[in-house]
This record gives sequence, structure tokens and C-alpha cells, in this order.
Amino acid sequence: MIFLNPHGAPELACDHCGCRWFDRTDGNTCHECGAEVTPENLAEFAMALARFSVERAQTPLQP
Repeated sequence: MIFLNPHGAPELACDHCGCRWFDRTDGNTCHECGAEVTPENLAEFAMALARFSVERAQTPLQP
């Protein structure tokens, strides 16, 4: 599951419980329920980050 934080940046959350904490040292699993973060989840998140980067680059900085 991907959602946008208050600054508009994408964040990855567990599809099963909604937790945003993952144990990346032990195989990309949810900290709360232990569900695996699938390669598809990671690819979707990478695309969301790329879109955010492009959108951010096109937006002028506020003084």
C-alpha cells in the first residue's frame, strides 16, 4: 500500500495491516505482522518515488 505523507511524498505501508515500519535487515518484512514486502510492492513504490521526484523538480521552490 502506498500513501502520501503530509509533504506529498509517497510512503510504503504493509498491505495486510497498514504498518509503515519494515525490517529491512531480515528480508523486507512488516515489523507488526511479519508480512513480506513483495517485489511488486517495491516496484510500485519505486515508480511512486520517481513520479514524486519529477513533480518536485517541476515545482518552483517557495521563498
